[in-house]
Amino acid sequence: MASKILIVDDAAFMRMMIKDTLKKNGYENFLEAADGEQAVQVYKAEKPDLVLLDITMPNKNGIDALKEIKEMDPDAKIVMCSAMGQESMVVEAIRHGAKDFIVKPFKAERILKTVQSIIG
Repeated sequence: MASKILIVDDAAFMRMMIKDTLKKNGYENFLEAADGEQAVQVYKAEKPDLVLLDITMPNKNGIDALKEIKEMDPDAKIVMCSAMGQESMVVEAIRHGAKDFIVKPFKAERILKTVQSIIG
């Protein structure tokens, strides 16, 4: 079964870039959300295999969405995406169960390596 990946970022071009990178490498099942609120709803409905979750978003930030998703599903696999200089938030995210984090601006290989290490 193909892995389902939920990409959460308030910037549509970021979601597109991540999707393109993963598509080129054989992943094809994507869900999208533009903020933490949507991320939680989509997660609840679809139970994706992996969530790539931006930290800084309107309505509900990535840390709050992470906590909520982990409460619903302690086994959720979540990778945080953050801009440079958000180290304290990344540490908090890891404390709350994030598997890993990717720093923006993204490097295609880094996204790929992270996704492969978590869902194969």
